[in-house]
Amino acid sequence: MRLGGRLAGAIEVLEDIEKRKRPVADALKDWGLGHRFAGSGDRSAIGNIVYDALRMKLSHAYLMDSDSASALGHAVMYRQWGFSPEALAAELDGDKFAPEAPAEQLQAFRSRRIEDAPAHVQGDIPEWVQASFEENFSDDWLEEAKALAGRPTLDLRANTLKASRAKVLKALERSGAEAATIARNGIRIPAGEGASRLPNVTAELSFQKGWFEVQDEGSQIVADLAYPQEGEQVLDYCAGGGGKTLAMSAAMNNKGQVHAYDTDRKRLAPIIERLKRAGTRNVQVHESTDSLAPLAGRFDRVLVDAPCTGTGTWRRRPDTKWRLNQKNLEERISQQEEALASAAQFVRPGGHLIYVTCSVLPEENEAQVYGFCEDNPEFEILSAADIWATLFGTDKPQPWSADMKTVTLTPASTGTDGFFFCLMQRKG
Repeated sequence: MRLGGRLAGAIEVLEDIEKRKRPVADALKDWGLGHRFAGSGDRSAIGNIVYDALRMKLSHAYLMDSDSASALGHAVMYRQWGFSPEALAAELDGDKFAPEAPAEQLQAFRSRRIEDAPAHVQGDIPEWVQASFEENFSDDWLEEAKALAGRPTLDLRANTLKASRAKVLKALERSGAEAATIARNGIRIPAGEGASRLPNVTAELSFQKGWFEVQDEGSQIVADLAYPQEGEQVLDYCAGGGGKTLAMSAAMNNKGQVHAYDTDRKRLAPIIERLKRAGTRNVQVHESTDSLAPLAGRFDRVLVDAPCTGTGTWRRRPDTKWRLNQKNLEERISQQEEALASAAQFVRPGGHLIYVTCSVLPEENEAQVYGFCEDNPEFEILSAADIWATLFGTDKPQPWSADMKTVTLTPASTGTDGFFFCLMQRKG
């Protein structure tokens, strides 16, 4: 397919997403099934257009004076893929599958300036969350918001139980892999531009051998900040698919025990195969709290990777940005309170309770941990600064923090997805 057919396909997908209010991944999958003539490169390029359009949906719509699928698709070409309107017209000339250029919207694009748009439109975030961004990031909130509208990199973690980072880098040399900036075992493959495709690293033999896992660098960093030590008893209370469980197991060199639990069995199911591939021997998986009950008050560290709005992952899941509402936030806050209260009972005196979210909203982060410690005075917040300096040094990008007690990782500050980290200790 030429660019015109790819752009037309992306517009179809965007129309489907808007009409049926469905996840972008489902819409792209169905489009591919209905257009089997499209090759993998075509499907990848169409996906890039769709995701780019959704990441900057508000600013595109403002400049085009329209939020139609056609306007958004063409705005991607003009603003993100490097085509001037004239160059795009020349590229699409003679392509019978190319969509018609939106004349009125193009006229608006030529006359409008993004600097004149409302601030939340410039930042491509829902207007109702602007106040939270301002509270969390002060004068830097707009730059933080804009960074969440960029393309994400492909991040991997070398599994040190089986291979060093240098060994994995060598195996993935042809994929453009490079050492991550902060994470000690992190590996990064740049996002690319336009129609460029990220490599399918899970098809690599080195992945099948368990040499590495796909994991955002921010997720790796907060798992490291949990600071699990060899021989300790650790509980990953909201383990999900097991990314942080695997990272902590490797950090402990298979010594001690990591217990993985999640209320959602479907989310937890993939962990079994991942544990086998990674060569972990110190992980126990729990399907219910019944088997955990006898362990109350015995864990050295309990990690609560709490359910959240996922605002820190908007680069990877931009469609969720536009579905989020105040009710969703309130539901997540309630779930976080329940998770913290339930997990806290497993921490031994002198042990640590670690709270993590992939959100950048203060209601889910600072407000939760300070509120928890106020209601549970046997817990106190410790500073993350010393652990950060020990693990990563002081010459690397630094996370966002008012006092370095709690820290927030963001695309703008650390080049990662957005993550919040807080370390608390139960008084002995």
